[in-house]
Amino acid sequence: MSMARPIVRPRNPCFSSGPCAKRPGWRAEALNGALAGRSHRSAAGKARLAEVIERSRSVLGIPADYRIAIVPASDTGAVEMALWSLLGPRGVDVLAWESFGEQWAQDIASQLRLADVRTFAAPYGCLPDLAATSAERDIVFAWNGTTSGVRVPDGAWIAADRCGLTICDATSAAFAMALPWDKLDVTTWSWQKALGGEAQHGMIALSPRAIERLLNHTPAWPMPKIFRLVQGNALAEGIFRGETINTPSMLAVEDHLDALRWAEDIGGLPTLIARAEANLAAIEHWVARAGWPAFLAADKVHRSCTSVCLRIADPAVTRLDLTAQAVIARRLAALLDSEGVAFDIEAYRHAPPGLRLWAGTTVEMADLRALFGWLDWAYAEVAP
Repeated sequence: MSMARPIVRPRNPCFSSGPCAKRPGWRAEALNGALAGRSHRSAAGKARLAEVIERSRSVLGIPADYRIAIVPASDTGAVEMALWSLLGPRGVDVLAWESFGEQWAQDIASQLRLADVRTFAAPYGCLPDLAATSAERDIVFAWNGTTSGVRVPDGAWIAADRCGLTICDATSAAFAMALPWDKLDVTTWSWQKALGGEAQHGMIALSPRAIERLLNHTPAWPMPKIFRLVQGNALAEGIFRGETINTPSMLAVEDHLDALRWAEDIGGLPTLIARAEANLAAIEHWVARAGWPAFLAADKVHRSCTSVCLRIADPAVTRLDLTAQAVIARRLAALLDSEGVAFDIEAYRHAPPGLRLWAGTTVEMADLRALFGWLDWAYAEVAP
């Protein structure tokens, strides 16, 4: 059934799940103070990098005794740094319910070749049994599944008196969800997610327990330079003061500082979380009204407020095979892209066919509401 073509357009059509939309009101002029052409090892360069670390600590509420560093290769680099540097002394439990958890499980088993590894897996849209993990073992997990739209509900399942470390990939949760720092020993995120920074740079926060492991554990494998947080028998202190292992982009540094200042100006973490949750609520209201889409995460408690993954629930589509469903979802995303109202919203390539909308803190609710009409119109155009 055809529908009238909408008139109102999102002012910002960027709903990609990474890199994500820039903060509201962002302009390139925000980079005018960047130390372009300057050494990141100059006093001014190191001061800017140290400012990123301390503003991140302040906005996220990271405890004063946790150490924070800027590391190479985005969140992926930060997670790999943690796995290569810290795993080995204990058995490892890995939670995998989407592509990145699956990747960490594969790397631990195939690259580090640890013998005592248990993987607790669940299909896209579901969580594995969190209670099956052991406090005696290291636990590796994503707080929010960027490619599945599923998040852990809280940290209650993590033992306060645990013996192992928790290593948490929080890249699509940081700045949009409340993270219980007392339950997280290693936490990683990237600049290009919830605050809409530019790609390449990762962050890692280490608890005192993680620091103790770093200083008392020597990995059984050679350590690439970009993973080394220890020099001799001591912590590489400079890394935690902004003396990065590799050369960062000072343009990206300035851009992330701009995003962090914006976060502070609008009210800090409570406001950031409230914006993302309100966006999710708006999507939930539209889904219930529209009828043809459904959440990949069936359990509302586990539903992500940042990477919102949708499937097509129309029986005319669900009765088709997955290849045909993928074609329809691809046509739907392409039509919205060609209209300039939503860019890069097709589901992740390994996820079930559907759409993925970033609804995090930098996305304006007015843009989402404007998009809903276009989604309905586009689906009417491509539906079988």
